[in-house]
Amino acid sequence: MDLKRLSGIILTELAEVFDRVDSDQWGQVVERVRRSPRIFLIGVGREGLATRGLAMRLMHLGKETHWVWDDTTPAIREGDLLIATSGSGEIGHIHYVAEQAKKAGAELVVITGTPDRMTSHIADAVLWVPAAVYRGKGDLVPSIQPMGNLFEQSIALLFDILVMMLQNGLSVTRQEMEARHRNFE
Repeated sequence: MDLKRLSGIILTELAEVFDRVDSDQWGQVVERVRRSPRIFLIGVGREGLATRGLAMRLMHLGKETHWVWDDTTPAIREGDLLIATSGSGEIGHIHYVAEQAKKAGAELVVITGTPDRMTSHIADAVLWVPAAVYRGKGDLVPSIQPMGNLFEQSIALLFDILVMMLQNGLSVTRQEMEARHRNFE
């Protein structure tokens, strides 16, 4: 297959995923992120890369944001928010971190392709992204792409949309975001 054919198929897959994202679940995620003074994020693999991109943009919006795996990450506490991406919904070390965050009084948002698995059960809000995901099962949008590509692409785009919605809702200008961008690279 050529570029045009493959890109057309992938865009169709993404459109189907976005059509199936639950607006109530989405609204809960947007509201929790909007009102949270401190946000911690965790994910692994390509899901983690998309999640780390969200951490960067939340910082650009002016949110105090921490990537769980950084050595400079402070203690999580009551009133904080942990956003965990877990496509399969049962990544052991992500579940452990989520449990510890809940014990400390933080809220938990889980972004997953399989909402019936263990980490979703302890979440305050779950966003089911119904995209083919590595080790996922159930009523997911199938994909011609390997492994969890469709899920990973979907969450990256959802995170960009989240930032755009927050930028508007928090009245943050592009110039304010750009002023927070690292200026020593």
